[in-house]
Amino acid sequence: MTEFRHASTGLPVFEGPPVSEAVSLQAVQWLVALQACDAGEDTQASWRRWRADHPDHERAWRHIEACGLHLRDLPAPLAHGALQPRRSRARGRRQAMKLLALAAFTGSSAWWIQRGDWREWSADHRTATGERQALTLADGTRIHLNTASAIDVRFDASQRLLRLLGGEVLVTTASDPQARPFLVETARGRLRALGTRFAVRQRDGASHVAVYEGAVEVRPADAPQAVRILAAGEQAGFDRLAVDAPQPADELAAAWSTGLLAARDMPLTDFIAELARHRRGRLACDPALASLRVSGMYPLDDTDRVLDMLVRTQPIELTGFGRYWLTVRARQSRT
Repeated sequence: MTEFRHASTGLPVFEGPPVSEAVSLQAVQWLVALQACDAGEDTQASWRRWRADHPDHERAWRHIEACGLHLRDLPAPLAHGALQPRRSRARGRRQAMKLLALAAFTGSSAWWIQRGDWREWSADHRTATGERQALTLADGTRIHLNTASAIDVRFDASQRLLRLLGGEVLVTTASDPQARPFLVETARGRLRALGTRFAVRQRDGASHVAVYEGAVEVRPADAPQAVRILAAGEQAGFDRLAVDAPQPADELAAAWSTGLLAARDMPLTDFIAELARHRRGRLACDPALASLRVSGMYPLDDTDRVLDMLVRTQPIELTGFGRYWLTVRARQSRT
C-alpha cells in the first residue's frame, strides 16, 4: 500500500475521516508522556486504556506512530510536563503541542516544526529580542541569559544538565554536595564545567565558549575523542567534529550580563552585528565600513541612543524605513 506524505514536511498524510482537534492533541500528549524519564507502568496502562476507549483514539495513535522520528525528537522538559504541566509553563507548552498536532494531522504549521522554533518557545527559560534574564538554579548555579536565548534545565541524581537551545548564556557554577557534574549541551557538543565561570553561545554552524574562571572540557558531539580542555582566559569555537585552537578570551565580552555592550577597537561592522542582536527588526551595516573602529561601553536597553551616538561621532548615516529596517552606511556629502 502506498504511503502518501505531506510535500512540505515529509510526514505521513492522515487517512480516513478526520479526528477531532482534542483527539489529535491527546495523541501528541501521549507520545510526549511516554518518552518522559519518569514514565512508568501506570503511564503505560493509562495510555493503553486511552487507545482502547474509542476507535478514533487508536487511529490517531497509529498515525502518530507512522510519523516516527519526525515527532519523537522532543525536548525532555516538554515530555516531562506533557500531561501534568507546571502552571508557570503550561500555556506555552500546551500551545506548542497544539502546533505539533496541526503539523502531524493537517500539515499546517509545518514551517514551525521544521525550523525547530517550538523547542525554544517551550523552553524552561527564554528571553525575547532585547531582553536579558538572571536566575539561580536549584543547586545555586547562577545563569544569565542574553537576548533571544533559551535553555532547558534537567537535574537528576547523576548530573546537572543545561541545554542551550539558542542564544547565549553566562554560567557561574555552584559546588554540588552530591558531586554531580555540571554539563552544558549545545547542538554541536557537550561542555563539562570544572569549577568555573564561562559563557556559551550558539552561532550559525558552530558553538562558542569563553572561560573566565576555572576550566571547561569541550567534547564535540560526533567526535568525543577530540575533547579539549580550555583554561581561564581562553575561548574557542567548536562544531560537531572538532574544537578550534584556543584564543585569548576578553571578559569585556560578557558585559552584556550587566546591560552593556563593550567595545575595544571593534570593527564597526562587528559592533553593528552585536547591537542588532538586541534590537527588533533589521539593522545592517555596509561591509565597506569595516575599517572604522568603535571603543567604549554602550547601553543595550537603548539601542536608538547608541545609534544616535555613532552617527554623531562616526562618518556614517542611517538609511531605511522607520526604526525597524535600517542600514548603516558611509555619510554622503551634501551639495
